[in-house]
Amino acid sequence: MNKAATILIIEDEPIIADDIAMILEKNGYQISSIEDNSLDALDHLEQNNVDLVLLDINIEGDRDGIWLAHQIKKQYEIPRVFLTSYYDRKTLERAKETGPSGYIVKPYDEGDLVANITLALVKNDDRQVSESDKFFVRDKGELKAIETVDILYAESDNNYTNIYTLDRKFVVTHTLKSVEEKLIGKGFIRSHKSYLVNFQKVNSISEGYVFIDQTKLPIGRTYRDALVKDLPIL
Repeated sequence: MNKAATILIIEDEPIIADDIAMILEKNGYQISSIEDNSLDALDHLEQNNVDLVLLDINIEGDRDGIWLAHQIKKQYEIPRVFLTSYYDRKTLERAKETGPSGYIVKPYDEGDLVANITLALVKNDDRQVSESDKFFVRDKGELKAIETVDILYAESDNNYTNIYTLDRKFVVTHTLKSVEEKLIGKGFIRSHKSYLVNFQKVNSISEGYVFIDQTKLPIGRTYRDALVKDLPIL
């Protein structure tokens, strides 16, 4: 994780923008600029290197934050995190089309803001998992190869472990600890005593949970501080 990452804030409410900047600077990030409209934000990006864009949806001008996110996606390979009070289904669907790295709903707290930005940065930087890495499981009398990038998360079930992919559930005769040892260095992170998650599949962190697609998984008290502070790859 790059604690000196540079962040561009697009927010047209000065008090909120200043509060965000203060929180991020306190947590070691650098603020590239604060802009209140899409065109100025694009001008800034043309002239400066930015590691992440934190943008509101409802901003000055006739080009909102979702329009801006589309433009950034086309031109730059940098993560985009929405911070907004808009969370109706129509807005969420529009925002989803931009491929955001996070979506934080106002009012936010410092922990969630920092955690989601850190998550977005690490996901963007992490390229450790090779597409050729495989994890073998027994399935109906045969050994079936699963690409590690296809594993969403693993769940402890006493001396067994449930392995979840997008469309399947596999039961393996190993403890979660044993599975964790096999996946060390492959982009997986322990979020709870009963859960091991594929870091690349995590969409957001909020209110004591990690979200993978539509699945909500708890963050254990023992793991929360390390997860929020460093988001380590296990």
